[in-house]
Amino acid sequence: MNFWRQTAVIAVKDLRAELRSKEAINASISFALVILLLFNFAFAEWADQVREVAGGLVWIVWAFAGVLILNRSFARELANDCLDALIAAPLPSSALFLGKALANFVLVVAIELVSLLVFGIFYNVRWTQQFWALMLVIGLTTWGLTVVGTMFSALTVNLRLRELMLPMLIYPIMIPALLGAMEITNALMAGKPLDGDLLTWLRLLIGFDVIFTALAVALIDTVLVG
Repeated sequence: MNFWRQTAVIAVKDLRAELRSKEAINASISFALVILLLFNFAFAEWADQVREVAGGLVWIVWAFAGVLILNRSFARELANDCLDALIAAPLPSSALFLGKALANFVLVVAIELVSLLVFGIFYNVRWTQQFWALMLVIGLTTWGLTVVGTMFSALTVNLRLRELMLPMLIYPIMIPALLGAMEITNALMAGKPLDGDLLTWLRLLIGFDVIFTALAVALIDTVLVG
């Protein structure tokens, strides 16, 4: 099998495993919806002001909800020594990593889209005004989150406190990308076009994805094998 076919096999395997158990995806969706509902009650008196910072609000929710998915990426392979079997299998570590990252990306984007629909209803935000630009920003930021999260999921898989360590490692790294995503999302949800200073933030997101994807692919063999 060529490299991309091996990557696709790993991605499909992870998606099937998660859709069969639905452990992480149910927990993540429930978390996102509950937090959005609580924020809706908490900020009901400041609804107009909340709409001005809508981008920051949704990315805070997505960043926390996404970690629930990412934490299961390598942890699900611990049973019956499946992780050792995958490492020993005749496929590159980079294909294993990218396959898991792609599966995580699909799952996290699905959660984001579901919660975005609910967010629009709860907060009366017309997020479809700049739909394709918003989808581009969501895709770029989510890919950065899943690449970093999948890498650290592999790094912390054998730790007893991995549920605590994973967010502590991910969030400091993600600060530049999340800041850019919040700035652009705020503007797009207000109906502003993707131009001017927003393009600088967009280039930051693209650069972030390229740099951390390259680093992860280059270092994953060291992380997994040592």
